[in-house]
Amino acid sequence: MVTDPISDMLTRIRNANLALKETVTMPSSKLKEEVAKLLAAEGYVAGFEVTPGHPGKDLTVSLRYTDDRQRVLQGLRRISKPGRRLYSSASDLPRVQGGLGVTIVSTSQGLLVDRECRRRKLGGEIICEVW
Repeated sequence: MVTDPISDMLTRIRNANLALKETVTMPSSKLKEEVAKLLAAEGYVAGFEVTPGHPGKDLTVSLRYTDDRQRVLQGLRRISKPGRRLYSSASDLPRVQGGLGVTIVSTSQGLLVDRECRRRKLGGEIICEVW
């Protein structure tokens, strides 16, 4: 039994990326779909697809590489964990890799990246960092 599904998702993506796999499949949830949507919108993954599976739905994430098979996604790190939640205001959101990466934040208006949170002046729970 997985106690932290988001951490499991990030670990699956990280492992598939290190093994240079084209796709990675995992059980789906609304939160995982939103994280995948943000990763695709920011250009870290090529796309994602939700398919019916057994017993629920499956989320398939297509990883993205350059023409010479270099990884676009360099790193993923879970920040807020079930045992230690981490919240931040819009002005105190951390910058990842000096602004080259993004922080995914759970706000009252849904999941947003740090740039959008600063623009809307929204704080929330810091889900993960991606670079």
